[in-house]
Amino acid sequence: MTKPDEIQPAGNQINPTALPHHGQAGPRHPFGDADVGYTALTPTHRVDLRPRTPDVFVDADPVADWREVRWETIGRPYRVERWSAEKKRWEKEHGQELPIKTSWEMFNRSFQTWFDTDAVAARRAALGSLGGALGRLDLPAAAAALEEMTLLSVWNYTHRIKDAIWDPRGKRALFEGLDLKKPKILFLGAADGYEAMQLLAMYPGGHAVLVDYDDYCRTDRFGKFPEAYPFLGSNPATGAPKVWYRDQMNLDFEVVDIRDLRYGREFDVVLSVGLLEHFPDTYKPLALDLHRRFLKPGGIAILTTPRLQLQAKLFYTLFADVMNFAYRELMDVTHLGLYAFENGFEILHHGRIKAHNAIIARPR
Repeated sequence: MTKPDEIQPAGNQINPTALPHHGQAGPRHPFGDADVGYTALTPTHRVDLRPRTPDVFVDADPVADWREVRWETIGRPYRVERWSAEKKRWEKEHGQELPIKTSWEMFNRSFQTWFDTDAVAARRAALGSLGGALGRLDLPAAAAALEEMTLLSVWNYTHRIKDAIWDPRGKRALFEGLDLKKPKILFLGAADGYEAMQLLAMYPGGHAVLVDYDDYCRTDRFGKFPEAYPFLGSNPATGAPKVWYRDQMNLDFEVVDIRDLRYGREFDVVLSVGLLEHFPDTYKPLALDLHRRFLKPGGIAILTTPRLQLQAKLFYTLFADVMNFAYRELMDVTHLGLYAFENGFEILHHGRIKAHNAIIARPR
């Protein structure tokens, strides 16, 4: 078994269901509390139960007083404008801009296809295609195979090796130290629901309502989330680290436009991950109000957005056909914080994780 903090090499693909169960229920729960400290690669994602790590939620150029931050000083977010070929094809065929809901549906299916891809095996297949195309002197086919190999290599490194999309250690560092006991959580634009499950593992006994207006998220992105994926959290009886699984959590999924939610002020946490950047400035006050209106007195909002950095610009350029179906911005943490501050939030904590900015805030 891998020692704590040791990383398996990319070519050593581990099937978690084949590992010892350490007293757990079986293949559905392949890891137990004795596996805390373990990390390994499966064909499609990383398992990461390492708790002993430097804080990977980085306080980035801390802002002492948000009243002093000005847009003319920090500039505006970067707009991603290299669009998916599928989006451009749809708009040409229909003679109109791609509807927002349709764009989200296209994105979810495209994104999940990549999530479900065995990138190493697919890269080997692309290499075989490249060799065959070169042997036939079919240069267009060779170019297509080379492009596919490049994308698969970047995806393998970004998602599977570095785990920058789920980013469990970064999310745990972000969520650490919150004053929550059996929290009631509302997750806006929940997609696969990952972050709500991580919160429930860290603060057990709560309830999360996942909201998305694409039913595919309920049936596939969340509905087919790997049941053997372990979340590192805590044992409420002892405070010791404990491994949790999705089927041990109280989760509900509601398919509805977040603007049509009918809840009152009943949640301890309102959460969104990669949501605010899809709202142009005209609609950001509405988006932020949706993070505020459902909070109990003293409740907190947690928001993340993709970071404005060279790696992100390159990623969204390379993966335009996979990612770019609708309005999208890349922000610095000061952009995210200032949007929230201007719309009635007190910023309690702000910083960066691997691929995202993050803030924790409460209504002023």
